[in-house]
Amino acid sequence: MTRPPLKSLPGMPPPQSIERDGVRIVFYEAGAPTRGAPTLVFAHGFPDMAFGWRKQLAALATRGFHVIALDMRGYGQTDCPPAVEAYDLDALCGDLAAVLDAKGIAQAIFVGHDWGGIVVWAMPLRHPARVAGVISLNTPYTKRAPADPIEIYRRRFGERFYIVQFCENHDSDRAFEADVEKAVRYFFRAPDETPVGVDGRAAMDTVTALAAYDPAADTRQFLSDADIAVYVEAFHRTGFTPGINWYRNFGRNWRNAPDVPDHVAQPSLMVLAGRDLALPPSAADGMEKYVVDLEKRLIPESGHWTQQEAPDQVTELIADWVIRRFVPA
Repeated sequence: MTRPPLKSLPGMPPPQSIERDGVRIVFYEAGAPTRGAPTLVFAHGFPDMAFGWRKQLAALATRGFHVIALDMRGYGQTDCPPAVEAYDLDALCGDLAAVLDAKGIAQAIFVGHDWGGIVVWAMPLRHPARVAGVISLNTPYTKRAPADPIEIYRRRFGERFYIVQFCENHDSDRAFEADVEKAVRYFFRAPDETPVGVDGRAAMDTVTALAAYDPAADTRQFLSDADIAVYVEAFHRTGFTPGINWYRNFGRNWRNAPDVPDHVAQPSLMVLAGRDLALPPSAADGMEKYVVDLEKRLIPESGHWTQQEAPDQVTELIADWVIRRFVPA
């Protein structure tokens, strides 16, 4: 397989890579564990890449932490395997563990956002010995559903709900790829209303919403044009199908996990965003029943892209929690 050479990104450490089962996994590493805390490993969600953590990587490395962020499979400079099944939770968690192996790291604190939050909550259930702690932005821990999650979403939110759309056809893939810059600007924008509850997700028909979206009239952009250009270049290379394939594994993940434990024992931090329409703070209600050592912190004015909308607050919450919980006095 001929791959493009690794490319440096603005504000990011130099890219490195490993190969796992024929898939090149690209990651970015900075700092050293001078504070004595475990390494922090960052996992992004949809449609993001390691670049989304650039401000946390720089700030935490400067403060004496060892940090690693992955371009998760299907994103950025990491390979995009063609099979849908290549993006299930076992594969995604296995990539995180493989990077630890390559760097000789026994345990890490795993930090995730959006779909990356689902992955880092899965790590202590699938690779408990590798997990010192878990930090999730916006995405709460949920135990295994009583039925196939796609069927639950369909009954609750209808056929036009974006996750159901993703799993039923490729209309979303084609819509996003028809105008990559428009799609990127559509996704990376601040919210225009405050969520009232989880049912706010029922209105998320991304194909229809994207068709009606006018980037020129959007006043809610929080990324610079230069940042947008980094994402646009990446998605021109990968397309959106590999990232959407993560969603197409919801049913497979559910079927493959009947015996996976449902309690997280490791110390955990849940960072909530007060204006996240997709994952409102109320979605994390009751987590304490299954995450036995849990702290919650709220950033009231942030929307869904918390690490980029409120980067300094996110960095402070991470650093404070890690120091209190893991750094020897």
